[in-house]
Amino acid sequence: MKTLIAGQQAPNFTLPDQHQQNVTLSDCLASHRVLVYFYPKAMTPGCTVQACALRDTQTELKAKNVSIIGISTDSPQRLAKFAQRDALNFTLLADEDHKVAEAFGVWGLKKFMGKEYDGIHRLSFLINQDGSIAKVFDTFKTKDHHQVVLDYLNN
Repeated sequence: MKTLIAGQQAPNFTLPDQHQQNVTLSDCLASHRVLVYFYPKAMTPGCTVQACALRDTQTELKAKNVSIIGISTDSPQRLAKFAQRDALNFTLLADEDHKVAEAFGVWGLKKFMGKEYDGIHRLSFLINQDGSIAKVFDTFKTKDHHQVVLDYLNN
């Protein structure tokens, strides 16, 4: 797993969102910076905590000219249920073949309860409007992710 780092260009991509509409990163960057966060699975406890905290800080992020895109390997239908269940107010994208996760270097070997498998590693990328990666957030707890991002933006 070779994760992208700050200063590199983020790969442009197009993926379906929770409404089954295609979303392209470069189109999103036309008007603001984007926090692209990768998470393992919709509607699981940790992913729900992380998503709800981002939902609740959306106003502060927008004030810093940052929008949110969450990416997982879930189907658009599962993402729609997740967004509706938790009143998520940002875009969720379905990377079912994990090609975008691979391009960002967040797809790789994981270990859980003694088992090894390939999956998404929980990382976030703050992407500038020119497509360059401003910051990679790779050290946080799900409940603190939003605060780590806000602290970075406020300093």
